[in-house]
Amino acid sequence: MTRQAEVKRKTKETDISVKLTVEGAGASRISTGIGFFDHMLDQLARHSLMDIEIDAIGDLHIDQHHTVEDVGIALGQALRQALGDLRGIVRYADVHLPMDETLTRVAVDVSGRPYLVFRTRFPQDRIGPFDAELVREFFQAFAQHAAIALHIETLYGVNSHHIAETCFKGVARALGAALAIDPRQSDRVPSTKGSL
Repeated sequence: MTRQAEVKRKTKETDISVKLTVEGAGASRISTGIGFFDHMLDQLARHSLMDIEIDAIGDLHIDQHHTVEDVGIALGQALRQALGDLRGIVRYADVHLPMDETLTRVAVDVSGRPYLVFRTRFPQDRIGPFDAELVREFFQAFAQHAAIALHIETLYGVNSHHIAETCFKGVARALGAALAIDPRQSDRVPSTKGSL
């Protein structure tokens, strides 16, 4: 079984195409016009072991917000589409992700019910030219459109780059574990309700 999807999203603000393969090797080809964001999306692919291709053209002459948010929407839609009826997945996973002085905890429920809890603060407002508050905006859009409950909490850290990177890597590792197929229930949806 190969779970994969392609999504195209075009608005007056952005033009985005996403290709996603859950059973990948962590390969990525990312182009959003925002260097730091590309780096974070590369981390998301690499550490989840999903293959992800993203081409995004946005109104960066205004700011980075529309591009980051709309990439989150399109990537979330692609993941939701690729997963189908969620049959056989592990569903829940959590991870503590360290990076130097920073530690971030991530927990995910691939539930069909979108929710984001984001308890992370950035000591610096900007990471190079990247607006740090857009990390939350990306995960809000992604969780909403992937229909997952996503909890991200940075327990401690002083470097905004490290904090953002632990969020992306932590989400990647938790997603990789939650999306794995459990051989004990490969033909069942992991819910007593029978559907998610």
